[in-house]
Amino acid sequence: MNQKTFSRTAGVIFSLVALLHGLRLVFGWEAIIAGWMAPPWASGVAVLMAGYLSYEGLRLSRKSR
Repeated sequence: MNQKTFSRTAGVIFSLVALLHGLRLVFGWEAIIAGWMAPPWASGVAVLMAGYLSYEGLRLSRKSR
């Protein structure tokens, strides 16, 4: 797998992660992990982090040859 394909794939996956966390915030879905309920602010942080990683991955895929 070359760098362009890897960067694009990572960018798309992180986009989906950011989208799902955003939907969790909008619709108030619960996230329970091993009996622990994750607070909504954790999804806010995840949206920012995954959104940034998605942006960087897609940006790198455009630059790579």
